[in-house]
Amino acid sequence: MGKTVLKCGKFFDSVNECVKENVNVVVEGNKIVKVTCDAVNTEGAKVVDLSGKFVMPGMIDSHMHTLMNGDPGCMDDMIKLSEGDMAFNSMVNAQADLMAGFTSVRDEGSYGFVDVALRNAINAGKTFGPRMMVSGMGIGTTGGHADGHYNLNTTSKGMGTIVDSPDGARYAARFTLKHGADQIKIMATGGVMSIGDEPGAPEFTYEEMKAALDVPNSRGRISSAHAHGAEGIKIAIRAGITSIEHGMLMDDECIDMMVEHGTYLVPTIIAAYKIVENGAALPQEAVEKATRCLENHGKNLEKCRAKGVKIAFGTDTGTYFNPHGKQAEEFRLMQKYGNFTVTESLVACTKTNAQMMKWWDKVGSIEEGKLADIVAFDESPYDDITTMCRCSFVMKDGVVYKG
Repeated sequence: MGKTVLKCGKFFDSVNECVKENVNVVVEGNKIVKVTCDAVNTEGAKVVDLSGKFVMPGMIDSHMHTLMNGDPGCMDDMIKLSEGDMAFNSMVNAQADLMAGFTSVRDEGSYGFVDVALRNAINAGKTFGPRMMVSGMGIGTTGGHADGHYNLNTTSKGMGTIVDSPDGARYAARFTLKHGADQIKIMATGGVMSIGDEPGAPEFTYEEMKAALDVPNSRGRISSAHAHGAEGIKIAIRAGITSIEHGMLMDDECIDMMVEHGTYLVPTIIAAYKIVENGAALPQEAVEKATRCLENHGKNLEKCRAKGVKIAFGTDTGTYFNPHGKQAEEFRLMQKYGNFTVTESLVACTKTNAQMMKWWDKVGSIEEGKLADIVAFDESPYDDITTMCRCSFVMKDGVVYKG
């Protein structure tokens, strides 16, 4: 790849959290080599005119599942599809995310380490897709959110490694990292789409959670906890979790603890919202639980913002009626449910996510020395937040995939 000059009209600076105008970005190979408001030498360069667009760093979705694509029957795919089928589906779903402007993603749990295989294929150039951080198989407990709920003669157990002791939790974390996961995902409470569990109930003891998290923490890796209920959130924070996913039934003590420990929150508003919105077509147990989870989520998010909780952007894409490539509706919902400003939501999907994932040295901002992950929109989200659903230009690693 040679030299490319991008002429940007409106430019979102995620470092200083502001919008600038008439910025030139010079890319050589897959790296950004210059960012300036001054004129640049374009001799021998490919010039990309984005002067009429809103330009920003490639977006990061820090909670999604490439395995699923929002179909009402997606949970049954684990007993109907082979791992090969799942891998091809995951590839297509990830490519839809890239075309929507998400140049980096964190896969929050797959089946049989399919996400690891997809990440490896993208990194090796065998296919294209977003930059992926993967969790492999999440860690859960018997009858919990990661466990299967099929009859005893069905061999599939769901999307998790099931443990019921500190030793088992420690082994599962080591097993997961051994097989190529980048981080550890813990199912700290029950969930919405799983059967027979309770979102508000903790599923791990502190001793079990601590044993699992000691493994990634000792290796400089990050971790995430699916957690709705307050007690499960508190256990995860005390045990050393990096991020709380969902957090929809938190209390004020949870918020104070997240501030004290520097724990990130990934709200995934769209996941519960889409289940409630499409309730007539879905299992009523899931609809009832989603309704309960969403009820006070907005008020709690306002409290989190006021107290300074580090809020990241994630969508749980792949859950019911929440397909890949369409998850940018989360930006509108962040305004609706938490009164997030446009700037706050753009920072959440760039700088905050990159810092949480320990990728800030390479993505999350358009700066000299970072990877050339750049996206653009025909309108400004400051004029219309739904613009975020209409990405018109995508560059990842210096390669233009859209526009």
